[in-house]
Amino acid sequence: MVNEFPQALSIAGSDSGGGAGMQADLKTMQMRHVFATTVLVAITAQNTLGVQDSMPLPPAMIDAQFASLNDDLQIRACKTGMLADVPTVECVVANLQKYDFGPVIVDPVMIAKGGAPLLADDAIEIVKKRLLPLATLITPNLPEAERLTGMQVESKEEMVTVGHRLQDLGAKNVLVKGGHFDQSGLAQDFVLLDNDESFWMTSPRFDTIRTHGTGDTISACITAELAKGVPLETAIRTGKAYVTATIRDGIEVGHGHGPLNHWAL
Repeated sequence: MVNEFPQALSIAGSDSGGGAGMQADLKTMQMRHVFATTVLVAITAQNTLGVQDSMPLPPAMIDAQFASLNDDLQIRACKTGMLADVPTVECVVANLQKYDFGPVIVDPVMIAKGGAPLLADDAIEIVKKRLLPLATLITPNLPEAERLTGMQVESKEEMVTVGHRLQDLGAKNVLVKGGHFDQSGLAQDFVLLDNDESFWMTSPRFDTIRTHGTGDTISACITAELAKGVPLETAIRTGKAYVTATIRDGIEVGHGHGPLNHWAL
């Protein structure tokens, strides 16, 4: 019975403020009743007001974390978050090719909620060419989808087009999050699957600035569900429902873009 309990992996940076990054991943996976493991790739000095400083970890330390997990645990799904710079992206890609940690969910984190860059410009091309082809699912918001594809998205029809372009870059399945696109009080996300099926997910918009960590949370929830053996479409829909609840049932923490309520059900 050793290693039979569902286990998932977060490959990400640390958010000292606790609202996003690896901390959001851990809280989410715990709430989904999955044992969470981590490969820390960067450290940030961060709170709800913004990112004050950040530092990537040496690739050798990242390698050691991957090897340690592989030697003992049975990771059934993994996700990437903040990847910082070219050496970090290349290191993570090499380890994902070396070890089988199940489905790979890529959350292409580029900019923090307060505007601080979390992925160097020259690393974006490495993400496109080397990481996306490994992705079972990619979960960009609209600015990230635009940056990866070079196209501007201003309509639902263009969300569909950008989804297909992301799939053309190698990602098997695509979730384009529409939180940055105003649709009459609704948040609409587009999902494109590798069997050519697609669907939209819609939720109400809530009048709040306490949305720090939404991207990390939905991708972590999907990862946790996949680690339990849940089908991808069901996992995506569960992720959408969970992140909607964490925004709807918000908590008052910090003076800026506050965190989600990961206790929400």
